[in-house]
Amino acid sequence: MNDLYNSFQRFFEIVMADTAELLDKVYKIRYQVLCVEKRLPGFDADQCPGMLEKDSYDHHSSHVLVKYRPTGDYIGTVRIILADSSQPDKLFPIELYGQSDPELCDIKTLPRIQTAEISRAVVIGQFDRRRGEDRRKGERRKALSNSNTNKIVSHERRGTDRRSALNIALVLMAGVVRMSKQYGIRNWLSIMDPALNRLLSYDGLEFDPIGPPVNYHGMRRPYFVKVEEVLTRMYTKHHDAWEVVTDCGKYDLLLSSDEKVLN
Repeated sequence: MNDLYNSFQRFFEIVMADTAELLDKVYKIRYQVLCVEKRLPGFDADQCPGMLEKDSYDHHSSHVLVKYRPTGDYIGTVRIILADSSQPDKLFPIELYGQSDPELCDIKTLPRIQTAEISRAVVIGQFDRRRGEDRRKGERRKALSNSNTNKIVSHERRGTDRRSALNIALVLMAGVVRMSKQYGIRNWLSIMDPALNRLLSYDGLEFDPIGPPVNYHGMRRPYFVKVEEVLTRMYTKHHDAWEVVTDCGKYDLLLSSDEKVLN
């Protein structure tokens, strides 16, 4: 096991939000980030009764929370939107608000039951300041879903020095992989800030753009990638990051139990 994985285990825990109590924590974090801190446009606190940010996709989504082990606080969340079994023809948000090119990815031909859209990936602003770091007044503090590039465990890392820190984006993607394993998801969709996709690329997690930027809670672009493609690339070229997102192979959709690697 590598230092990146050890840092992940030391600082973070991925918690499946599979109870009403945990789901309330998910919705409260989203309310804090999106409606109180207002780090993305288009979210109105008045439309969130009980200070819970929810939408019509939540009832057919899977959610995880990220717990910061040193304090026990929940500091982030992400969901994957699954096909709605009660409305098989219901469109994903990317189909409603994106402008995907069918020649790059024809979403309608993807098997819906094996396809999920990654959504509502956010981290609370207080977590950025947990170590008492001085911040310049007015410095941007964005949600992960708007390209939060703050580094969590160590000093700032550059693209040429990937391994100097564990990024919160990688932690949230560990949650995405766990949910994808549980539901047999083989295809990921997302509408994200291109800067976030560049950040994910440092760990081999980049998605393929399938359309032009659109104004959807800020400027974003529609993306698609096959889970197999990502995990294979990470296993061969970014093995330390692969250990983090798959928990050393436990949640890899591609490997059998006797193939899981524990270093």
